[in-house]
Amino acid sequence: MSKKIRTEEVDHLFDAILSLENRDECYNFFEDVCTINELLSISQRFEVARMLRAQKTYLDIAEKTGASTATISRVNRSLNYGCDGYDLVFKRLGEEN
Repeated sequence: MSKKIRTEEVDHLFDAILSLENRDECYNFFEDVCTINELLSISQRFEVARMLRAQKTYLDIAEKTGASTATISRVNRSLNYGCDGYDLVFKRLGEEN
């Protein structure tokens, strides 16, 4: 993980997220903490990652999610060269490739 984002404030945010117990609590917290567009952008990136792992084409992904090719490329770069956060979550969700 990049040391640039490792701050006490980010630790507090992540501790808050880890305290959430169910989907309704997540909806309530994230609706308070994020704008609707921020939350939709994050969820779009996650869907792009799922589709990339399923070997979908950029065109298919763009049509289904509305994501730009630049966003798809950034997510793909994270999948290939990132900190393996997506892989960890997909494994825990039972979505391993």
